Formats: sequence, C-alpha cells, structure tokens
Amino acid sequence: MLFQLFKQKFALFARIQATSINSNSLRPFSKVQYRGMKYLNQLEAISVDEELFNEYKFSVDQLMELAGLSCAHAIGDAYTSDSLRTNKVLICCGPGNNGGDGLVAARHLSLMNYEPYVYYPKRTDKDLFKNLQHQAECMGITVTADCPAAVWIDAEFGLIVDALFGFSFKPPVRDAFRSIMEVLQKTTVPIVSVDIPSGWDVELGPQTGCDIKPDCLISLTAPKLCAKHLVNAKHYLGGRFVPKKLEEKYSMSLPQYKDRDLFVRLS
Repeated sequence: MLFQLFKQKFALFARIQATSINSNSLRPFSKVQYRGMKYLNQLEAISVDEELFNEYKFSVDQLMELAGLSCAHAIGDAYTSDSLRTNKVLICCGPGNNGGDGLVAARHLSLMNYEPYVYYPKRTDKDLFKNLQHQAECMGITVTADCPAAVWIDAEFGLIVDALFGFSFKPPVRDAFRSIMEVLQKTTVPIVSVDIPSGWDVELGPQTGCDIKPDCLISLTAPKLCAKHLVNAKHYLGGRFVPKKLEEKYSMSLPQYKDRDLFVRLS
C-alpha cells in the first residue's frame, strides 16, 4: 500500500516537473511579448541615424563597430559554429554602412571559431572602409571581388551573411549586384540578413517571388517595417546603443536587453 502511494506521488511530481519544463524552458519564441515595439518606416530610420550622428555625436565607425559586433553575437546565438555543416561563413558586403557592418562582423566571427570569407565587389575610397578591409585581411580573412558560384557556395559554406543593402536602398538592384543576388536566390545555404533583406522594399518587404528568403534577420537600432513580412525566420534585434531619450522621441518601445547581451531574440 505504501509502495503504491509512493509511486502515485512520484508520478504526480514527474508530471509537474515535465509541465514546468515544457511551458518555460522549451517554450517557442513569440513576438507577442514585443507587441508594443515600433517598426520604423524609411524616413524614421534615416532620421534616427542622423540624430545619433548629429545630436548624440556618435561617429560612423563607432556605431558600425557596435552594430557589427552585435551581429556577430546574434549569429553566434542562432548558429553555433558546431551546429553548422561547416563553420565557413560567406559574408556579402555592399558599398555602404550595411557592408561596413558586415566587415566588422567578419572580424569578430573570426574570433568566435568561424571561418569568414568576404565577397566585397564594390569598394569605396573612404578610409573607414579601407581600414575595415585591411583589418579583416590582417586577421587572415579572404576579401574578394569575384562573385562565387551557387554550386561552390552550397559545397563550401555553412552560412551566408547578407550585408549588401541597408535601409536607404531603393529598387531596382544595380548591375554590379545582380550576379550575387541571383546566387542568393538559388542557394540552399541559410542566409542571415543584416537590418534589411537585400532587394526588399524597406517598408513593403519582398516585391517578387525571386526575392531572397532569409533564415534569420538581425534588425539594428529598431526593426524596419519590412520585418513584418518575415516568414518562418528567426528575428533578432541588435545595436545596444540607443539613448533612452531618442527611443522615447520616436516611441520605439524597444525590448529590454538581458544582462550583458548585445542582442535580443524577437522570434
């Protein structure tokens, strides 16, 4: 009798523990907890950037370093190097600040047990970008202007980082980037887009069935309206540098970053 009573109590305890684990530790991520968070339109995104530079006196390289570092940490959370088929990461960089974020992320990923390989087809004469490329190359990272073939990408890489176009992008895609966009549309390797999936309208999202479909988006500063069009994708927020006063001015209602994390997983 006592043995039967013990078995019943043990079974009840096990059920309670299992329920607790299933409802907390294994609970899927949801956007519900961030329902009040604002998604910025293109003009708001540009205005926020301008205020960070002009009102709050951040420098471009300062914000770029913080943004690229947060991207590297978010990637490390979403795709640990030992979870990928290979730790080789193709990072596609454009000529603007989004591409600069990619160059910074490449450098930090190389310190986190990943093997970055940078495709950087259209360079600028600005010292900031020359320095970022030099820093990457000094760390043994290949930086090339030769567009990789889709077959080679699928065979060689475990992950792609799309850092081609930012929130200032306006369609159509320029000729210099058509080749890589076609490759990104064909590849079977998961794609992480930085701030905006390249080729998407910043507010309206994908415009054709051929637009890239990222496996993950890392929004920077605050999500842009196009992020509402993500389908079955991970979504992170990075760029832990927004002053509270600026957040309140634009009614961003950003989620709280946990402890020392440089990112928040939104979904």
